[in-house]
Amino acid sequence: MKLRLIYFLFVLISFPAVSQTFTMEEIGKFTFPSELTADRSGTQLAWAMYEQGKRNVYYAEAPRLEPQKLTAFDEDDGQEITGLHFSKDGNWLVFVRGGDHGGYLYSSTVNVDNLPTLPKVEIWKINLATKAVSIIGEGDDLVMGPDSNLAFLKSGKVWTMDLAKDIDATQLFDIKGTVNSMEFSPDGKSLAFTVNRGGHQLIGIYRDAETPIQFISPSFHRYSQPKWSPDGSKIAFIKTLGGTGAAVPLLEPRHDPWEIWHADVASGEAEILWKAPETLRGSHRYFFFSYPNQNELVFESYHEGWQHLYALDIENKKESLLTPGDYMVEQIKLSPNGSRILFSANYGPQEEDKDRRHIGSVDLKSKKLTWETTGEGIEAYPVALADGQLAYFSATPQRPHLVKVKKGDQAQMLQADLIPSDFPQKQLVTPKQVKFTAPDGTTVYGQLFEKEGGSSQKPGVVFVHGGPQRQMLLGWSYMDYYTNTYALNQYLAEMGFVVLSVNFRLGIGYGYEFHRPAYGYYQGAVEYQDVKAGGEFLANLSQVNREKIGIYGGSYGGYLTALALARDSGLFKVGVDIHGVHDLDGRYDLPEGYEVAPDYEKAKEIAWNSSPIADLDTWTSPVLFIHSDDDRNVNVSQTTNLIRRFDELKKPYESILIPGDTHHWMKWKNMIRVSNETAKFLQKHLMN
Repeated sequence: MKLRLIYFLFVLISFPAVSQTFTMEEIGKFTFPSELTADRSGTQLAWAMYEQGKRNVYYAEAPRLEPQKLTAFDEDDGQEITGLHFSKDGNWLVFVRGGDHGGYLYSSTVNVDNLPTLPKVEIWKINLATKAVSIIGEGDDLVMGPDSNLAFLKSGKVWTMDLAKDIDATQLFDIKGTVNSMEFSPDGKSLAFTVNRGGHQLIGIYRDAETPIQFISPSFHRYSQPKWSPDGSKIAFIKTLGGTGAAVPLLEPRHDPWEIWHADVASGEAEILWKAPETLRGSHRYFFFSYPNQNELVFESYHEGWQHLYALDIENKKESLLTPGDYMVEQIKLSPNGSRILFSANYGPQEEDKDRRHIGSVDLKSKKLTWETTGEGIEAYPVALADGQLAYFSATPQRPHLVKVKKGDQAQMLQADLIPSDFPQKQLVTPKQVKFTAPDGTTVYGQLFEKEGGSSQKPGVVFVHGGPQRQMLLGWSYMDYYTNTYALNQYLAEMGFVVLSVNFRLGIGYGYEFHRPAYGYYQGAVEYQDVKAGGEFLANLSQVNREKIGIYGGSYGGYLTALALARDSGLFKVGVDIHGVHDLDGRYDLPEGYEVAPDYEKAKEIAWNSSPIADLDTWTSPVLFIHSDDDRNVNVSQTTNLIRRFDELKKPYESILIPGDTHHWMKWKNMIRVSNETAKFLQKHLMN
């Protein structure tokens, strides 16, 4: 009996117990809203909600704002909801169901259940008087016209219909090229659109079936983002270079020019209003561009070192900064009456606010900047409502995102009852902001996930995000892909790992030079030193066993995971590479004809040496490869070809291929499986 007791005590001392209180399935039951939108009056609110793979439309009306579920899509079938809009008369909701709109390569039908008949990408409508839901037909990229009219794209052509009439949609006009954006005039009688014709892109205006299409100041350039003036007499747009240009050095950073132009609709003549500074910072434009009133345009630019909003006075052509400070703005929204701009930003009084998001607004008349939220939460995607109310997504380190409505100091959380009773909200840790220094002196931020108690020498895991233009936060992410990884990081911490999420260079949130460093990715992978520095930081923590450090990541994080295992198996003892990029020399296609960039061969060599496959000889760490074979962001061949090399070299590996899903794990069960398999593989190699 005494020997048995001694043996039992030895086991307790050698293998300290970790009290695991929840499963990946339970934490995977997080709520995730998207597509938050309001009608023109600001009294009706709608959004989509993701619940364990089921995606549905919800609706609330002032003053009570009681959420109503309007759709019954109650299967984990991978069919996303996008493009949620109210009709201009406020009587209808429309949305797109299907596709993968986060895919870089293409967005088309998603068949995660591998059905013999492919699902379709379809437009649906909801009658808000009767709550009846019905299908309009195949299509995508919605824009709302006057009253109950709708336009959308189908196979690169413009189709239209009246939601209130029980008739099929019809093609509005035919045109050479592919239409890729549209905007109705304020009176609803004209439609401005962009049409891609290869090396150039035009802006056209359609009026009716008898009137020829008018092209605005046609040129051999690329026009985009046409915006009508409030009175419909002018159109503003972005102008960039067309064609392909000379074979300039590939490794030399160069300015990419862009300009804001202004056209008179009656004459079609246009003039330049603003030209981006001819600097590397000035090369990068962003999506927000608006014509809120007759006197000014509002646009987003990086030319002063941070992603900020600017007002451009149309008469004197002078710009003014609307959002001063060392922070970035995103998720920008104009209020329905055009009087103010709402946005989310990583700003606040605390150092930790660099890794959070709060809501700000600018009154366009007074140019006054107001911070609407603050604190330790994550707030995103603001929408203006009537009577000064504000709706947005709200999360904390423990509670996943829900819709919150705020007026002054009063706030109302919608749908808190959707969080399941077994969701482990109270067991989740609050990640800590940490920072460390890369070998070249760059300061790198990260978030440390650690559960109290457990072993005095815990295994560590480095998490590397994808994108790479992303930023991981001190709470639940406002992006669906990263709600998955935040949940997994919490689960790994619950298992007894110390997890470090690294915000490496090429990511957003820390200014232009951090976001766009020289020698990044296929031009030298300078950002890898941030990941390695993160691994060494983790290994040097007193509570971490430096001989038990693992790494995992997806997409760009999969690339950096593979690079870590290939270059530094001595530090990173094991890794999970989820749909990563592995061969970068293909970034430079074999040139045709006589003219070749003077540094073409050098660029190819650097791209090869920036690839994980260049260092397979020193890759000794165990690895699990995971990839789906309908990936529209990173082709599955990136993993297929790497595994072929492992087979040829007789290197050991484990792998999981998931047929039919995409880069974003559209099926909840697949996301749970990937997370569970990742955790099991790390546990097998790093825990006794």
